[in-house]
Amino acid sequence: MLIDQFCFSLDVSKLKEGSVIWESPSNIALVKYWGKKEHQIPENTSISFTLNQCKTITELTFVKKNLTEEFSFDVLLDDQPKPEFKSKIATFFKRVEDYLPFLKHYHFVINTKNTFPHSSGIASSASGMSALALCLMDVEKLHNPQMTQDYFNKKASFLARLGSGSASRSIEGPIVVWGNHPEIEESSDLFGVKYPYKVHDNFSNFNDTILLVDKGEKQVSSTVGHNLMHRHPFAKNRFIQAEENISKLKSILASGDLNAFIELVESEALTLHAMMMTSLPYFILMKPNTLQIINKIWQFRKETGLPICFTLDAGANVHVLYPSIEEEKILKFINTELVAYCQNGHYICDKIGFGAKKQ
Repeated sequence: MLIDQFCFSLDVSKLKEGSVIWESPSNIALVKYWGKKEHQIPENTSISFTLNQCKTITELTFVKKNLTEEFSFDVLLDDQPKPEFKSKIATFFKRVEDYLPFLKHYHFVINTKNTFPHSSGIASSASGMSALALCLMDVEKLHNPQMTQDYFNKKASFLARLGSGSASRSIEGPIVVWGNHPEIEESSDLFGVKYPYKVHDNFSNFNDTILLVDKGEKQVSSTVGHNLMHRHPFAKNRFIQAEENISKLKSILASGDLNAFIELVESEALTLHAMMMTSLPYFILMKPNTLQIINKIWQFRKETGLPICFTLDAGANVHVLYPSIEEEKILKFINTELVAYCQNGHYICDKIGFGAKKQ
């Protein structure tokens, strides 16, 4: 699909006012995206589980105003003004203006809240920017009512990508691919697509228990981290590895091979952080308790044979992945062995979800 298909003509005389609420989940990448080209185009394909409980809920109110050169909006988090978010939203609006010609005709109030700690490595930008993109698509639908659901989802993902790359994977679920890969039908660098192939029952009900090692803001933003890949000595080989891992994971998802899944997912997580530790400047987002948890998981898996594994986002928190059928045993292990390494003993029980919802 060409980018210009996401453009439309606006009849200013028919502007409507109102408000809309969308909730959009975070997602956890199994094959990681780290490094991007211009216009939020990924250097490699990524694939993720869509989460269910970790989500952003955004209410967008839009009121007509006289056309001006500047965007007009207020941003609130948990009903409190968040002026520090305005720069990022303004950048996003500038990137999407050609595709949403009504933006400067409205004053917007963006009121948002998360069900999880903001900026702590649970991809709050993914859920936040996708929720905002979905709200804006609902405004477009008022002016472009003939759009199909497929168009709505693709354009929402396309817009979300221009705010946060990983946000492109939060529109649908349970498994989403972002990036043009020769073995994934209809995959695209421009938007995420729902994984189009049959998935083994072993992966149909999967849990993600997120251990909150550090609920504070990350020391290094993802944007800075992505940019450091431009001159990274291992970047080229990393991008090749990721594309190969997409092919491997496609076979794993079809066969239900949990051991191969564990090996690939953990390797991807460690590779992501290895890229951070070998960039210039270098940085470490894992904490000592992150490593303690990883070692405990390895020991427990060796002793019990249970199909439990970890993955990491760009932060210190640990995502513990396992089939729902093993929930009782693994939650017992988490409560007895791992909760001591969580900040204030906090963790979030989540599972695979099916994408965003309108309220």
